[in-house]
Amino acid sequence: MKTLKDVISLKFKTSESEGVIFHGEGQQGDYITLELKKAKLVLNLNLGINQLGSIFGHTSVTTGSLLDDHHWHSIIIERHGRNINLTLDRHMQHFRTNGEFDYLDLDYEITFGGMPFSGKPSSNSRKNFKGCMESINYNGNNITDLAKRKKLEPSNVGNLSFSCVEPHTVPVFFNATSYLEVPGRPSQDLFSVSFLFRTWNPNGLLLFSHFADDLGNVEIDINEGKVSVHINVTQVKKNRIDISS
Repeated sequence: MKTLKDVISLKFKTSESEGVIFHGEGQQGDYITLELKKAKLVLNLNLGINQLGSIFGHTSVTTGSLLDDHHWHSIIIERHGRNINLTLDRHMQHFRTNGEFDYLDLDYEITFGGMPFSGKPSSNSRKNFKGCMESINYNGNNITDLAKRKKLEPSNVGNLSFSCVEPHTVPVFFNATSYLEVPGRPSQDLFSVSFLFRTWNPNGLLLFSHFADDLGNVEIDINEGKVSVHINVTQVKKNRIDISS
């Protein structure tokens, strides 16, 4: 396909911070990749290079944050030549691609949810998308409907289910005065805790526990946007450990 205009739209939700949403490339050096990186949306686009390789057409734009919240997010990419409108959840960003070419020349298949292994270093370092997509529309083609009715030719549809499974995790909301107290485990040599959290507040106590027999305590908190771990052990010389990240 050689196009001057493109309109690509879809909705997605995921709890993963990394993953390729769609990808296409061609023999002239053209490519378009939309992916999640560190829970942000990244669009990489190149409308081609000349034979001398002197035209540098790679363009990368990042938008959004915290997109791994398992809520639906909508994306619209509108391209007319080198002019791009990238809309994420109604927030539009306009930019022009680098280089001198106007046409997107894609010789190979377009893949949604991942990219085929091409042997290039860039392909095997990228994760496939894990989550749900709906309303996938590529230049007027309803990809979701075509895939469901098995009307895509050629296509390689691997292990898709046409339903969206909700996560089994149950979040807990704390309102700065509430807390959750659980019983400890006496006579245990190992203290282990893990959890996911999200907050807009730069300061706050995440966890506190006394060790049995007055042997000390452990505290995990957020201080000026950094997570800090404080461990106090009473029966050793170096009785305090502080870790910050």
